[in-house]
Amino acid sequence: MSKSTAVTYDYGVVRAFSIMTVVWGIVGMLVGVIIAAQMAWPELNMGIPWLSFGRLRPLHTNAVIFAFGGCALFATSYYVVQRTSQTPLFLNGLAWFTFWGWQLVIVLAAVTLPLGMTSSKEYAELEWPIDLLIAVVWVSYAVVFFGTIARRKVSHIYVANWFFGAYILTVALLHIVNSAAMPVSLTKSYSAYPGAIDAMVQWWYGHNAVGFFLTAGFLGMMYYFIPKAAGRPVYSYRLSVVHFWALIFTYMWAGPHHLHYTALPDWAQSIGMIFSLILLAPSWGGMINGIMTLSGAWHKLRDDPILKFLIVSLSFYGMSTFEGPMMSIKTVNALSHYTDWTIGHVHSGALGWVGLITMGSIYYLLPRLYGRTEMYSMKLVTLHFWIATIGIVLYIAAMWIAGVMQGLMWRAVNEDGTLTYTFIESIKATYPFYTIRLLGGLLYLGGMCVMGYNVYRTVRAGRPVDDPVPAALAHA
Repeated sequence: MSKSTAVTYDYGVVRAFSIMTVVWGIVGMLVGVIIAAQMAWPELNMGIPWLSFGRLRPLHTNAVIFAFGGCALFATSYYVVQRTSQTPLFLNGLAWFTFWGWQLVIVLAAVTLPLGMTSSKEYAELEWPIDLLIAVVWVSYAVVFFGTIARRKVSHIYVANWFFGAYILTVALLHIVNSAAMPVSLTKSYSAYPGAIDAMVQWWYGHNAVGFFLTAGFLGMMYYFIPKAAGRPVYSYRLSVVHFWALIFTYMWAGPHHLHYTALPDWAQSIGMIFSLILLAPSWGGMINGIMTLSGAWHKLRDDPILKFLIVSLSFYGMSTFEGPMMSIKTVNALSHYTDWTIGHVHSGALGWVGLITMGSIYYLLPRLYGRTEMYSMKLVTLHFWIATIGIVLYIAAMWIAGVMQGLMWRAVNEDGTLTYTFIESIKATYPFYTIRLLGGLLYLGGMCVMGYNVYRTVRAGRPVDDPVPAALAHA
């Protein structure tokens, strides 16, 4: 392509998904704070079934993972695939269908889950009509993404697109297989799988939803936005390719570690543990590759709050991907299973890795979509970073301490073999940590509200940008 040729990118759908990322982030985290408060003060549900913990908790997880995280993945993948392929989106109208279809899925989840319409499967609670809609939207997403790749103007496929592509294909497979069900009415269905097989399929799905939706997709963000924000090339492109293939092969086998000491065959549990331990290597390889991209540019970390978000997210990624394999070891799992240690681990990854990398990416992306050089207030970005980071530390430290304490109390026995503590005594001992967890969640939510205000002022002061970009600057 000659330097005089212009490439016009489709930014409208990217803008829409970017803004909804922030909106759903605030909503999802608000619900999280409400149920955290209910754990400390159960009377807060006011006796209303729709506000009970059991109904709001799946609403929280779906809102944070699929509404907040999902919109972020749509926005960034649509942006990155255009920029790195030097071509506009394939079938822009279909891309807009994915936007409105995904928002409809989110609204339907927000209606049905509080009403108690659920399949009772972790991260897959939505009933079969909504599952069908998800499948249609996701196939459309794949058509847009891979269609754009197919008509790229450069021969090379940048590594971020490999991660985005793997997450799109794998999530489609996971969703369709795990959601196989026999409907008995419009609002109720039963799994197509029996007993222990259903549990195995569910955690094959559940852990790989973490592995691909919440890891591979966000690693696609990492491999694009960290080099961009740092103004440096990826530390090792060869390592990024090794990271990709090692991660997507290993992750698929780790799910059974969620089912230690259950009816699942012992050999399957052991395979899950072994692959979880192997997973440490590619995970840390990716973390090191991202952090070392700042080689020669460490000084930027001091003054650039967006880089702070992106690099600290990798620190939490490294910590979570060390903790996960350790917790998959059967002897460790005997202590951690069913305790709040697991909750601390999940939120270390969700708030620390997924949340911070998303916020940093949106802060980098949004001004460029509205013709501005930076966000309305970089001081507010810095404030958001510190509020969020302190909130995460309070949250996960409280849950780690509570979890280990619970595990030790539950397994403590007297000389005659009777339990030393009753279950209610462990609940009473945990109570102070639930209030600390609530404080951490409030800080994190407060940071999202700061981001919402900053985004609003940035959008209001800017103007939507869809101007043609000279091909010579197409990677800018």
